[in-house]
Amino acid sequence: MTKAAELRQKDVAGLEAEVKSLQKAHFGLRMQKATQQLGNTNTLRTTRRDIARAKTILAEKQAAK
Repeated sequence: MTKAAELRQKDVAGLEAEVKSLQKAHFGLRMQKATQQLGNTNTLRTTRRDIARAKTILAEKQAAK
Protein backbone atom coordinates (compact mmCIF):
# COMPACT_ATOMS: atom_id res chain seq x y z
CA MET A 1 0.00 0.00 0.00
CA THR A 2 1.40 3.34 -1.01
CA LYS A 3 1.11 6.14 1.49
CA ALA A 4 -0.05 9.59 0.46
CA ALA A 5 3.08 11.14 1.98
CA GLU A 6 5.28 8.98 -0.27
CA LEU A 7 3.27 9.99 -3.33
CA ARG A 8 3.42 13.70 -2.48
CA GLN A 9 7.23 13.55 -2.59
CA LYS A 10 7.18 12.45 -6.24
CA ASP A 11 7.07 14.81 -9.19
CA VAL A 12 4.37 14.76 -11.88
CA ALA A 13 6.27 12.33 -14.12
CA GLY A 14 6.87 10.01 -11.18
CA LEU A 15 3.20 10.06 -10.26
CA GLU A 16 2.16 9.30 -13.83
CA ALA A 17 4.53 6.32 -13.85
CA GLU A 18 3.13 5.18 -10.50
CA VAL A 19 -0.45 5.35 -11.80
CA LYS A 20 0.53 3.39 -14.90
CA SER A 21 2.25 0.65 -12.88
CA LEU A 22 -0.69 0.43 -10.46
CA GLN A 23 -3.11 0.10 -13.37
CA LYS A 24 -1.01 -2.72 -14.84
CA ALA A 25 -0.98 -4.47 -11.47
CA HIS A 26 -4.74 -4.03 -11.14
CA PHE A 27 -5.30 -5.46 -14.62
CA GLY A 28 -3.21 -8.50 -13.72
CA LEU A 29 -5.21 -9.01 -10.55
CA ARG A 30 -8.48 -8.75 -12.48
CA MET A 31 -7.27 -11.41 -14.90
CA GLN A 32 -6.31 -13.66 -11.99
CA LYS A 33 -9.76 -13.17 -10.50
CA ALA A 34 -11.43 -13.99 -13.82
CA THR A 35 -9.48 -17.24 -14.10
CA GLN A 36 -10.11 -18.00 -10.40
CA GLN A 37 -6.41 -17.89 -9.52
CA LEU A 38 -6.68 -14.95 -7.13
CA GLY A 39 -6.80 -16.07 -3.52
CA ASN A 40 -7.07 -12.71 -1.75
CA THR A 41 -9.64 -10.58 -3.54
CA ASN A 42 -9.03 -7.71 -1.11
CA THR A 43 -5.93 -6.81 -3.13
CA LEU A 44 -8.25 -5.59 -5.91
CA ARG A 45 -9.76 -3.08 -3.52
CA THR A 46 -6.42 -1.87 -2.21
CA THR A 47 -4.90 -1.40 -5.68
CA ARG A 48 -8.02 0.42 -6.88
CA ARG A 49 -7.78 2.79 -3.92
CA ASP A 50 -4.04 3.26 -4.44
CA ILE A 51 -4.75 4.26 -8.05
CA ALA A 52 -7.37 6.77 -6.87
CA ARG A 53 -4.96 8.15 -4.25
CA ALA A 54 -2.19 8.60 -6.81
CA LYS A 55 -4.55 10.20 -9.36
CA THR A 56 -5.87 12.62 -6.74
CA ILE A 57 -2.39 13.79 -5.78
CA LEU A 58 -1.44 14.00 -9.47
CA ALA A 59 -4.47 16.23 -10.13
CA GLU A 60 -3.57 18.43 -7.16
CA LYS A 61 -0.02 18.89 -8.44
CA GLN A 62 -1.19 19.65 -11.98
CA ALA A 63 -3.71 22.20 -10.70
CA ALA A 64 -1.02 23.90 -8.62
CA LYS A 65 1.09 24.61 -11.72
